[in-house]
Amino acid sequence: MKSLKLLGLASALLMSSVSFGAADTITLESGKDINMVLLPKFLGILVFDQANDGAQEAHKELKNPGELLFVGPTPENSVAGQIEIMTTSATQGQGAVMLSNNAGDQIVPSAKAAQAAGTKIVTWDSPIPSGEGEDVFVAQVDFGSIGTVMADMAHSLLDGSGQMAVLSATPDASNQNAWIAAMKEALKGDKYAKIELVDVVYGNDQAEVSYNRALALVDKYPDLGVIMSPTTVGIQAAAKAMQDEGLCDQVKVSGLGLPAEMLSYTLNGCAPEFTLWDFRDLGYLTYYTAYGVASGQLKGEIGETFTAGRMGDYTIEEDPGRPGSKRILMGPFTIYNKDNVEAAAK
Repeated sequence: MKSLKLLGLASALLMSSVSFGAADTITLESGKDINMVLLPKFLGILVFDQANDGAQEAHKELKNPGELLFVGPTPENSVAGQIEIMTTSATQGQGAVMLSNNAGDQIVPSAKAAQAAGTKIVTWDSPIPSGEGEDVFVAQVDFGSIGTVMADMAHSLLDGSGQMAVLSATPDASNQNAWIAAMKEALKGDKYAKIELVDVVYGNDQAEVSYNRALALVDKYPDLGVIMSPTTVGIQAAAKAMQDEGLCDQVKVSGLGLPAEMLSYTLNGCAPEFTLWDFRDLGYLTYYTAYGVASGQLKGEIGETFTAGRMGDYTIEEDPGRPGSKRILMGPFTIYNKDNVEAAAK
């Protein structure tokens, strides 16, 4: 009889531990009434529209009766526009602002004011560099890994030797700045000893400006072999510029691009390979995160694990690139080339 009691106690303890383990992963309760804002760097960019599609999917899935606004500035007024929208969101009493930051640390005062007013600030795609005014960052991929991938793609396209330049978006885009810094660090390795990074220029994520910057790079550096553009606007504009000038055999384009926009340039050899992740998934995961934090179901603390619908479980961790800040790492990215770009572009 005593052994049966002990067995029963052991079984009870086992069941208790299983229940506790399951409770470690938070399942968000739907139906909370929270007004939320999805704030991209600016409007008119396909990847941000895709992120909105993902956020709208999550909004419906979680049956939030509150409003989900997709608002952003124009490309020409991105920094001031983001700050203005952040300030307005606080005065409107929004429950959460989901920010793809294009204002660097200039956004901090308005983000802090929003937090003081009770608004949760969840960044995605591009964080606040200092982490101030930010509750958590939803990172599409590990930023260090993107730097290495860009260095590897340049190495492949240059056959290990030659000149490359970077065509980025804006000087204040913290995500692209971090990727470029990681790429520069990777290029210090022996593998890349014969690759020379000659310049970093900015097209402000405007197609015409990026197109002209790409042509200016070719004029300035006659021996240039690769233009690396960590922005979907820049890579498409640079590839078109090389195509229009008949330079695709001389200068290859790579970086971060959408398969649907890069299909023809990959097949004709202007941009033989590039990489990206799924922005719909990024918007979806960002919404789940912001909903959880704004509803109080997530405290936003390191170690918290929650289920983000169809995407599965994610854990809040310290951001290795920004000590003292927190991130959720989505992943993965895909490298596209002539073998897989057509299927991805459909």
